[in-house]
Amino acid sequence: MTLPDTPLTPQWQLPLQAFLHYLRFERGYSSATLDSYQRQLQQLALSIADPGSHWLTVTEAQLKQHVIAMRRSGAKPRTIALKVAALRSFYRFMQAQAKRTDNPAQYLTVPKAARNLPKNLNVDQLNHLLNFDSHDDILACRDKAMLELFYSSGLRLEELVNADIGDINWQEQLIKVTGKGSKQRIVPVGKIALKALKDWLTQRPAFTAKLPAEDANALFISKQHKRISPRHVRERVQLWAKQQGLNQQVHPHMLRHSFASHMLESSQDLRAVQELLGHANLSTTQVYTHLDFAHLAKVYDNAHPRAKKKS
Repeated sequence: MTLPDTPLTPQWQLPLQAFLHYLRFERGYSSATLDSYQRQLQQLALSIADPGSHWLTVTEAQLKQHVIAMRRSGAKPRTIALKVAALRSFYRFMQAQAKRTDNPAQYLTVPKAARNLPKNLNVDQLNHLLNFDSHDDILACRDKAMLELFYSSGLRLEELVNADIGDINWQEQLIKVTGKGSKQRIVPVGKIALKALKDWLTQRPAFTAKLPAEDANALFISKQHKRISPRHVRERVQLWAKQQGLNQQVHPHMLRHSFASHMLESSQDLRAVQELLGHANLSTTQVYTHLDFAHLAKVYDNAHPRAKKKS
């Protein structure tokens, strides 16, 4: 990652560079995450007017004033939480490097944000979305493979875009996925998705004439002869939702959430769904999926010794 020119002095800039280098090469953070951390920390550094201050001298009081100023300016709770998370992570790094003995961001408080569960499509809506003819249209063939893989395996958008042909184990019906933090996991691919993928791969050579070397193994490519972009995938998902008459905004993440919701409703196995989604923490899976509370209540009533009704 190449850092842009900034007005920060070396006392501000050098520790920040070291932190970003650590996140990239030791933690495997994505470029988007690195850009976000850099932006949040640079804003803090530039907001502190005291010319004698730098990362080693910043106090908890100064950080609190920065958070207060953000709130007064109308910053959203999620934006403030992102800033505080970046600060806490940075100062944990500074402590590990023996640059500071304390973490001045440790006890910063942030306003609570309303937590909105992502929407999902029900099974009938998914079947309707995926029920289109792809035999005589190469783009439709590719798009059907992408949509089927999203729903079959619960992939994130970046995971699908970065997938290579060699990541698929056709015999075992599995795909190797590289997720957040460059962590890899193996997830199953359903038979319908596998067929759609095979159909697409028979059509794929039509787009490979000018394919650059770095994209030679890309699973999904565009008619511009390069690895398909996240933006392009979003546009194609929205196009098919409209064409199939769903009358609502559909995005790739909605397909991932639908996968998680339907798997959880059928299996009630939260740990298995956590593994399939590649979530580091179980709490993320709990928030990310709707639980069928009526079903859970029934399971509880039938299973818990003190909940069973006396006959």
